[in-house]
Amino acid sequence: MMTGLRIPDLEGKIYLVTGASTGIGAAVARAFGAQGAAVGVGFNASAKEAEAVAAEVTKAGGKALPVPGDMMKQAEVARAVERTAKHFGRLDGLINNAGGMLGRMALADSDEAHDRAVMDLNSLSVVWASRAALPWLKARGGVIIHTSSVAARNGGGPGATLYAASKGFVSTLTRGMAKELVKDRIRVNAVAPGLIQTPFHDRYSTPEQIKVIAASIPMGRAGTPEDCAGAYLFLASDMLSGYMTGQVIEVNGGQLMP
Repeated sequence: MMTGLRIPDLEGKIYLVTGASTGIGAAVARAFGAQGAAVGVGFNASAKEAEAVAAEVTKAGGKALPVPGDMMKQAEVARAVERTAKHFGRLDGLINNAGGMLGRMALADSDEAHDRAVMDLNSLSVVWASRAALPWLKARGGVIIHTSSVAARNGGGPGATLYAASKGFVSTLTRGMAKELVKDRIRVNAVAPGLIQTPFHDRYSTPEQIKVIAASIPMGRAGTPEDCAGAYLFLASDMLSGYMTGQVIEVNGGQLMP
């Protein structure tokens, strides 16, 4: 939880982290909590897990609010942003982390419902949440940090073509938003994790697949959610990254070296 690291300009800040009940989002929420920040812990079906993360954030020295919302429904995305900002009185940052593959499926075997679900969850939810956050962030300036993926650069693994394309959208959106919002004192960046051992891979990858991919990584292992959290803290801090916008930081153990 990075309890020994203090980044002074994060203390007291207000963040919404979508998809924060498990995996990378949970690690990021806990890391912000350890900095003394207040965190909206976004979740959909995993209420129990979100409550546990919120308790950890509070125990670490921050404040927390579990925030329900289906990221595939625009109205619920907007309500999650509004609920966080109104509860804490403002919003300093949005971490667009919610996403998922929704099953490995060859492009030829997909249908319209699956196509739309993948794009809504991974791509349009980022647009919807960012748009809802803009009135709050424009008031004081702030940060938006998206979660992209190594798949945005390498096309993804078997059955992940649509997922990879949706994350490519996120990386491109990051650059366009950075240009559009710089005048409002809003910095927009992204983190692109590689192979990270999370419920995502527990659900969609076999142990054999994980082993093969990990063997090809220079560091020789899959990453952990905690391996990713520092990149989000770095990008959230004006003290550390105040002259960075439109960037996608790769966190992949050397899996891809662009």
